[in-house]
Amino acid sequence: MKAGWQTKKLGDICDFEGGSQPPKSEFIYDERIGYVRFLQIRDFGSDKNITYIRESKKNRLCCEEDILIGRYGASVGKILGNKAGAYNVALMKTMPNLSIVDRRWFHKFLLSEEFQTPLLNIADRSAQAGFSKDDIYDFPVPVPPLSEQRRIVAILDEAFEGIATAKANTEKNLQNARELFESHAKRVFSQGAGHWPTKTIDEISTNFDSKRVPITKCDRKAGEFPYYGASGIVDYVADYIFDGDTLLISEDGANLLARSTPIAFSVSGRYWVNNHAHILKFDHMATQRFVELFLESIPLDEYITGAAQPKLNQKALNSIPIPIPVSVDEQAQVVGRLEIVADQSELLQAAYERKLAALDELKRSLLHQAFSGAL
Repeated sequence: MKAGWQTKKLGDICDFEGGSQPPKSEFIYDERIGYVRFLQIRDFGSDKNITYIRESKKNRLCCEEDILIGRYGASVGKILGNKAGAYNVALMKTMPNLSIVDRRWFHKFLLSEEFQTPLLNIADRSAQAGFSKDDIYDFPVPVPPLSEQRRIVAILDEAFEGIATAKANTEKNLQNARELFESHAKRVFSQGAGHWPTKTIDEISTNFDSKRVPITKCDRKAGEFPYYGASGIVDYVADYIFDGDTLLISEDGANLLARSTPIAFSVSGRYWVNNHAHILKFDHMATQRFVELFLESIPLDEYITGAAQPKLNQKALNSIPIPIPVSVDEQAQVVGRLEIVADQSELLQAAYERKLAALDELKRSLLHQAFSGAL
């Protein structure tokens, strides 16, 4: 422990207040009702999805200065600030003793591994994957004098500002790297559309959807064979139903619109496929790869149905027009040129993803140094 620092229990420097769950009658969904005073409930979703509620003495309120902690499930340990209004039972408000701790210093302590690690350990042992204020009262907190706390905050604020700028630039470069292949592929396919014939999936492939067999998680036997779903491998099982090269295309799921992972991907060897991915067999690998790259380069929104659960059914899949050379050799040449750009794009993406990981690690390291007295 650094000279002048003290170890205190979390409950000795901060109190906590759980949120409230108002009755449905107090919720208001039309923000144009101007005569009602709205109190905003902010959860961990998008700020575009704002819920409003009537003012009530039963509600627990927070101001923008208050720091909120997520209590349950995926929200455990998430730290929110700058939120004013009523907060719900998934959140807990912190009330630090400002004669002992600086509010900004305390906020950063809650982000550090010194707090997050024991908190997540407690939540993992809970049946509800959560925690109560009693669970965290005895957490040890290394507390420096207030002047030292403010010095630490100043250093961290400056460092975090630089890290945020570097991350923003890196994320922009990462997005540009992802778009590098997409823009090149669109140009190749649009140029080819002028002289290549247009085909549909059912004209150039055989559909094996009828041979798919879903297995519930409790009925799966662990093994060496990949078990594929809409976005790739979801498990490994003891048996297989397909053997050879095929193209899998997502049939349902939010990723059909989000496109955060590929919706068309080639697989080979022995494997199992559930009923969330179409399975197509082609006469030539060049044709399969051509179709895969084409589908990855175009938006599919107009072919997708369902709002709550997006779906690309077989009829819609078969209706997608694909400009494709008649010659398999020409298909292979196009694929070869596209793969060179795809490889370059992937190398750039990997480099930027490593940089983002390094920036996150730098932030964690600075927080650790700050609360171990080494900053």
